[in-house]
Amino acid sequence: MSAPEIHASASVAPGARIGAGCRIGPFCAVGPEAVLEDGVELASHVVVEGATVLGAGVRVLPFAAIGTPPQDVKYRGEPTRCEVGAGTLIREGVTIHRASVGGGGVTRVGPNCMVMAMAHVAHDCQLGEGVILANNVMLGGHVHVGAGAFIGGGAAVHQTVQIGRLAMVSGLAGVTNDIPPFGYVFGLPARLVGFNKIGLLRRGASRDQLRTLRVAFALLFKDPGEFAAKVEQAAERFAGEALVEEIVAFVRDPGRRRQFVRSGRMAAPELGGVDEENGEGG
Repeated sequence: MSAPEIHASASVAPGARIGAGCRIGPFCAVGPEAVLEDGVELASHVVVEGATVLGAGVRVLPFAAIGTPPQDVKYRGEPTRCEVGAGTLIREGVTIHRASVGGGGVTRVGPNCMVMAMAHVAHDCQLGEGVILANNVMLGGHVHVGAGAFIGGGAAVHQTVQIGRLAMVSGLAGVTNDIPPFGYVFGLPARLVGFNKIGLLRRGASRDQLRTLRVAFALLFKDPGEFAAKVEQAAERFAGEALVEEIVAFVRDPGRRRQFVRSGRMAAPELGGVDEENGEGG
């Protein structure tokens, strides 16, 4: 691979590690702790700050800022990191903040993601492989997004929310509670209105699996009854059904918020609460 190309107007600090084949365009600023792996492209006016790693083949379009400090009033400049996985595309004006001390120390965007124009990924967020954030999406601090999930334009996700694999969030939704794997939510506040049938079909799910999943979603998130009991009922009734087992594992996870998006007119099922953090922005 060829030597990196760095525009004369770009600022690359001593200590920055620039891989082979990288292209750094006009008026970019790359900090001394940054690592750009092979083939990274920074278009123009891109800022890469702090201990930030951009994986091989990452492309960043104009006016994006990656690895800047977290919007957390408790942050005092402690060493934290930001990582963007190989093959990810970051569009114009995106902001991705490095982590806070209390959130594990790293903000992570997985490989092969697409973060569209003006989206914001706050401190300590964790995005899985192939996640798509449409224009103007806002993720609060500590949000986890499972692989293959899609979040529509202008959606706002409250801090610490966890979104399961292949979930789908409609544009302009306001998400304040967790979304199970494959769930489809719509509205402000976001309500569970179904599951991501098309996404599942594209990834090889069978019609039989979709029929089973529809029944499981109705049991867990629509039918009346105490939620913990319904979880155990689903675990027993759908034993061996991989997609349902993934949902059950998600809602049983003790690290989750344990509060899920509402379905229809039902109150949100809960398995316990969580203390909200104070003094943090998105």
